[in-house]
This record gives sequence, structure tokens and C-alpha cells, in this order.
Amino acid sequence: MTKDVIALTERMPDAWSVLAGLLAGGPDLHVRSAAEGAVVQLCDAEGRPLVSIEAPLQLHVPGEAQRLLGATGVDGRQQWWTEARASTAVPGAERLAGAFAARLATLLGGTVWPPDAPGADDPSRPVDTSGITAVPTPAAAQPAVDVLTDKVAVVLQDRPVIAMTSWLSEALRATLQSERALQIVTPRHCRLSLPTGTALTGPPTRWVVQDPDCGYYDGLTGAVLRWRDGAFRTAEDSDGHTPLASAFADAARTGERQLLLRFRTVHQPEAHLVLGGALEAAWQALAGELPTGWGTAEPANLPWSRRHLTDLAYERAPRPTWTVAVGSADRPALATLRVLRTPEGVEEDITLAVGFRDGEKPPVSAVADLAAELTARHNLRTLLAQLREARADLTVPPHFERPPVPFGYALGPIEVAEAGPAIAARPPLATTPVRLGAATRPGYYYPLGDGESVEGWSAFETLLRHLRGTP
Repeated sequence: MTKDVIALTERMPDAWSVLAGLLAGGPDLHVRSAAEGAVVQLCDAEGRPLVSIEAPLQLHVPGEAQRLLGATGVDGRQQWWTEARASTAVPGAERLAGAFAARLATLLGGTVWPPDAPGADDPSRPVDTSGITAVPTPAAAQPAVDVLTDKVAVVLQDRPVIAMTSWLSEALRATLQSERALQIVTPRHCRLSLPTGTALTGPPTRWVVQDPDCGYYDGLTGAVLRWRDGAFRTAEDSDGHTPLASAFADAARTGERQLLLRFRTVHQPEAHLVLGGALEAAWQALAGELPTGWGTAEPANLPWSRRHLTDLAYERAPRPTWTVAVGSADRPALATLRVLRTPEGVEEDITLAVGFRDGEKPPVSAVADLAAELTARHNLRTLLAQLREARADLTVPPHFERPPVPFGYALGPIEVAEAGPAIAARPPLATTPVRLGAATRPGYYYPLGDGESVEGWSAFETLLRHLRGTP
């Protein structure tokens, strides 16, 4: 299934080295640009794309190749990531992609992922392209899409981690604009990165996992799937019920934990506003350090900079800006941050996940102090803190993981005023809320439990009903 080949090189791929890589296919193929010059495509005589090559990406953030590819033999000198995606409709196209990547690695110093990619074994030998002809498909205009119907766009992937790359993000955007759903098909050994898992918001958008026992199942729910009427849909047994894949239920407990924080801040659109301060405060409180890198896709390629993040959001306004931030390998942490302009001001919607290995204790007690800091310094509106038993590396496997359990919730002063100060101060909970900020304009942090007992959900529901005035 895999048709993606990546060159990890020490030096920047310039025009001459890219041209030398493209010539691995011989003189019979044609070259054209797409996506406003960001993509170069090798095409057959009819102009149909065989291999699409993304613009080289400089990795200023250590560890991203290891995080997403499990790549070995990668060190700090190999800073350039050049990705080639071969058309799955073309036998032999993957060999072209492998030869291109291998030539780049030979010329510029570096390695090829996967190391056993067809065509990468002898970069000096031209690929035999006789008989390689692209099959005309509706997806040919969008190189990231393998199958296109009037209902869904299907992307086939086989990587250790299915990351929210720039081309996958573009495929998601394009399918939503065309009123289709995105369905990602992978083998069972693949995992999703947290941003990719978050983007798959539910049917008909799906993560479709190949399984030798049942055919296909939904990697997030375990429901057995069948291809029907131009999309992967849930199967039904003779009683009309959807069966659960046995592979999804086969999961051993590891003792690893994830602390999840979802919070929202709103700032006045002032000239001196610099974004990212709330994320830094949360990262320091829960991970003991600051983010190391950020970007608009994975891999995150830029060193962490609040100023550069703010400049990007300012340039894109009033359109929203989505970014991802990553931490060091010593303490796995990852966040997504969405900045958007609203009538209330400049809003930051942040999801932060921090991983803890077996035997490590997540800093649950630190969240109350963090909520106080976010209220005092960063205009906190709402915060939800959860704990879950899940992989410390923050990837999403295609088997059951216990859902997160809320252990804390916070309201900023504006939300307290909207709910009513008297109501917000006296919830029907076992634990008294912690006041945040000034007594004349308070916020509140509501402890809901230790994050281990499902009673946290009952407490959370009781609190929300009380704040909304719902019986």
C-alpha cells in the first residue's frame, strides 16, 4: 500500500539536485508544477501524474523524523525533509519515488525512508519506465487522494504514524469544500498522530483499518466496515447490529497516561498583543519545560516563537489559523492551537496533551494553580482537564483505549458573570470550588475528582446542568 518515500538530507535540495532526482525516471517523463509551485509532478506523456514531490521542508526541531517515522540513523545534520508520493494507480510509480529520494540522499548526504523503498537500492541506475502509464481517475488532479467518489475521498497510507502533513491537511480541506468526507485507509500496525486523530470528527469521516479477520473496521470505534455505495460504511449482522472487530478489543493495559487540557482564552485586539503565552504557561506547568517547535502541519519544522506565531495569525486574519506545537523527547507533549477573530476579540482555542510513562505521576494537582495563572494573566474563558489511560507517546492506536475522565473544570470571570456569580459560586459538588482572580470579579476552578474514577463524568454533568440552570 505504501507509496510515500521521504529523503532526509543534510543539505538543502536545490534546483540542480531536484532535477538530478527527477531524471531518475529517464528522459521519457515530463515535469510540471502544481499547488502554486509548491508541488512538482513527474507525469506520463498524457500529462497524468506519476509522482508528486512536495517542496523541501527544513526541520529546525530535533526529533520530528523519529517521532513520525521511527527513522533510525537520523541525526542533527539531516535537517531537510523532502517527500515524494507515488500514484497508487500506477504499477512501478513507487520505484520512481524511491529512485528520486535515493538520488537526493546520495547527492546531499542523508537517508531514505523507508530504507527498503523500491528503487532506492541503486540510485545510479535509471528506472525502467517502459509500460508505466497512469490510469485516468477522478483523483488524478489531487495527488493526495487515491479514490474519489461523489461521497468520499479515500487516502491510502502506510506509515508508523499518520501525521497531519501539509498535503493531508490540504486533502481534508478540499474534501470538506467539495462536501465530501475524508476516509484514511491504513494497515493495522499504523497509528494516528494526535492532530490527525482530532481531525477525524466522526462518520462519514473515518479511519479505516485493514484487518485479515473482518476485512475493515473503524480504528476509533471498532465498528466493522464495508465498502458500500461509494464509501466505507458500518456493516450489519442478521439482527441489524454492527459487529465489533476483535482486533479493536484486543488491548493490554500498560499503565501509561495522558493528561489532556482543553482551554480557551480571548484577548483584546491590541497592537502589542503577542499570542502563545497561555500555551507556554500550561506547557511549563504540566511538562516542566516550554515547547520546542511549531508549524502549520506535521512535521513541526520551526523553533518555538510566540512572535512568529502572532505574525502568522495577523497575516491570515480574519481567516482562522491552525498550528501544532511539539515538545522534547524527554517529556512527550503536543498541542494544537487555533486562533480566530471573533466579535469578542482574538480567541485562542488550545488542546494540550502530555504523556506519562508507567510509574510516572501526572501533575493533576498543578491544574488549579495553572487555572489561576491563566485567569490572572491570559484572559481565560473556559478550561477542561482530563486524564486517560493511553499511550505516553500521544499517538492513537487502532484498538480500544479508555476514554478520558474529567478531573477539573474552570470558568473565567466573564463566564462566571454570564452564569451568575451566586450560581457559579455554589455548585452541588462534594468539593468547594477554588476562587480565581479578584473577589469583585471572580473566576472558579471546580475539582471533579482524581481523573481515575468514572464518577468524574457524573460530577461534570452535574456541574454543567447547574451552571446552565437545567434540571
